[in-house]
Amino acid sequence: MDPVLQLSIRPQWDELEHARVQAVSFLRGHQFGEASVNAAEMVVCELIENATKYGSFREAAEPMSIAITVQGATVTIEVRSPVSSADDEHLARLDRAVQWIRGFQNPFEAYLERLREVSAQSLESRESGLGLVRIAYEGQSILDFFLIDQNVLAVSAVHRGQA
Repeated sequence: MDPVLQLSIRPQWDELEHARVQAVSFLRGHQFGEASVNAAEMVVCELIENATKYGSFREAAEPMSIAITVQGATVTIEVRSPVSSADDEHLARLDRAVQWIRGFQNPFEAYLERLREVSAQSLESRESGLGLVRIAYEGQSILDFFLIDQNVLAVSAVHRGQA
């Protein structure tokens, strides 16, 4: 059976640190090299930040779930958070972003292009859109997402690292 770390955290910024520390400890305990641990740590943080920002939490106590699975040298990080039917635009943006990243030969090209776009934005712009591109490039991860029962969004990143 593959080792799995399961976490349930509230959609609050102070919970992010708890999840980050647990993820790092889990991966170090499975003999991953520092580069893979650092990449996975960033991915965990970005996915949790996105879930916190875009999830539809009815109550502050309603949790999101994080699963980190190790299969040999591959780490899969999945964050699940609630969504509502009113989140169609968010889901469409997520789909466009993931497909846009996949459209590049390598994630570095997507990263550079997104940096160019961000640098052209006004300073008042609220979103950089860099999180998913960072996951693909800096986290060396393949992104995917799916809906569970129309009310839970699962976003995953698969990283093939060095154990």
